[in-house]
Amino acid sequence: MKTRLRKLLRTFLTGLVAVLPLALTVAVVLWIVQLLLAWIGPQSLLGGMLVAIGVGVTGSEVIAYLLGVLVVAAAVFGLGVLVESGLQKGARRAVESVLLRIPVIRTLYDFTRRFVDLLTKRDTDDGLKSMSPVWCHFGGRGGVAVLGLLSTPEPLQLGDRAYHAVLVPTAPVPIGGGLLYVPADWVEPATGIGVEALTGIYVSMGVTSPQYLRPATPPRPDPG
Repeated sequence: MKTRLRKLLRTFLTGLVAVLPLALTVAVVLWIVQLLLAWIGPQSLLGGMLVAIGVGVTGSEVIAYLLGVLVVAAAVFGLGVLVESGLQKGARRAVESVLLRIPVIRTLYDFTRRFVDLLTKRDTDDGLKSMSPVWCHFGGRGGVAVLGLLSTPEPLQLGDRAYHAVLVPTAPVPIGGGLLYVPADWVEPATGIGVEALTGIYVSMGVTSPQYLRPATPPRPDPG
């Protein structure tokens, strides 16, 4: 009887292990969908603007929202056509000349533009090359290791110690995170890890780490 129960339990655990990756994938996708709905859904601030675009055409809020999404998607597609043709450079310079004169908006726009360019691998700008993946060893080498994005290679003097500004993303949505000032001797370049690998590691919640990091050597058995 015990052998039969043990076999049934083993079979159940085998099925659970087989379905777990799919279940986790579905859970993460649903979580991201809920997050996007909170940001751009019909009840959000942006969603309300999309509804307002189509509300004059139809009385249904859902149809008005979908119509607004189509209008915005068409506008984004048109902008993509302009970007590919190179005709947007004059308009972009005109917009940036206005935005870069507003103190707070200037800082936010400049960082957002650089971060997006970094993710799309437009590394022709010297300022973008300075943003690179690094390891932060909290407590010094041998302590907790955190993968982050170095904002600028130049250290900053805080008190009597040099620090680096490091962006530490969140998982599984690496767009968020925190800005940490880490002692310079705790930071080292993440050799062999690019921005794409950093993003992949955080999106997968560390599951893809073996694809980019060298596996640890198992300890040798003590001959004694």
